[in-house]
Amino acid sequence: MWDELVPVGKAPSGGYRRFAWTRDDHTLREWFAGECTCRGLDLTTDRMGNQWAWWGDPDAVPGQGLVIGSHLDSVPDGGAYDGPLGVLSAFAVVDALREKGITPSRPLAVVNFVDEEGARFGVACAGSRVITGALDADRARGLVDSEGLTMAEALAAAGRSAEDLGRDDETLRRIGCYVELHVEQGRAMADLDPDTSAVAIGTDIWPHGRWRLDLPGVANHAGTTRLVDRSDATLLAAELVLAARAEAMRHRTVATVGKLRLEPGGVNAIASHATAWLDARGPVEEDVRATVSALSDETAQHGGTVTEESWTGTTPFDEGLIGRLRGILGAEVPLLGTGAGHDAGILSNVGIPTAMLFVRNPTGVSHSPAEFAEQDDCHRGVSALTDVVEGLLS
Repeated sequence: MWDELVPVGKAPSGGYRRFAWTRDDHTLREWFAGECTCRGLDLTTDRMGNQWAWWGDPDAVPGQGLVIGSHLDSVPDGGAYDGPLGVLSAFAVVDALREKGITPSRPLAVVNFVDEEGARFGVACAGSRVITGALDADRARGLVDSEGLTMAEALAAAGRSAEDLGRDDETLRRIGCYVELHVEQGRAMADLDPDTSAVAIGTDIWPHGRWRLDLPGVANHAGTTRLVDRSDATLLAAELVLAARAEAMRHRTVATVGKLRLEPGGVNAIASHATAWLDARGPVEEDVRATVSALSDETAQHGGTVTEESWTGTTPFDEGLIGRLRGILGAEVPLLGTGAGHDAGILSNVGIPTAMLFVRNPTGVSHSPAEFAEQDDCHRGVSALTDVVEGLLS
């Protein structure tokens, strides 16, 4: 399975560009459908296009479905493991159960959430946000990519109807609990005992959000306009990039401006407008809000505006489910909070019992071509997820 996915969306950097509702995304969705077919799983899609591969009837007894999986899309030049490891491991669990002669006593599903990274339209976990109602359907349809295409237009180009988007209570009623396996996106586990830390149990997701900062300027000639006569939106953006770093350090958070757009975008033109996208996170919600508030005040002083594009508060995973996972895998398995957002967090916020397993990342690097996990650790992750599924089915 891994070898089949390696070439899909691979960029010259060695990383991946697997963006929602593109040709590469279509290839990934077809691959997922093929894996369902060869295993005899029933493939369904919800109102956002998330793919669900069911073993057993999910409607026989509502609220009994045990769901495992993750996502297949990537950030720009992202790594191979973030997302796909969880989907492939889930299919491997299905294979392992069948090799053991186990038939699930409740419906079991493998899920592929669409647009988890938000790389194309700017809102992370769009697939799970739409079906849970956390992202309004009209707003989702109107989100715009870097080429000026709306999500509605992208869906139409991919052969889907944008009118289908919306909260999907039928799908949500099927889910009894969700366990997502994911590569660790930091190096906390790499610093622990190597003999006992190949797999960890997630405890919570830090509060996090994304904001769009719009900054004004005046277009003019780069060669004939005196410095004192300039109103350069690029300079305002540069000040805010540095301010984000300073405020994050002051409030014990992390803040990143990872995307900038300048207008009109000519090498020899002074920018008339700058748009910067801010990502801010931290272990304490009030500290994250304080970081963004300080940047909002500075933006306003320059005549700019700040628009919140997404926000997720502190997301604890289900304590009862975590307890069951510890009982299955052993009390010595490390517990790990994370600053990375996941679909598991979105489902948890609407009351679905949710938990996560993390597979060790020896370098701690993620969202980069250097993202990595040892093959033996990946196998340990599959074994742990298999044990968890067996335990939850019993």
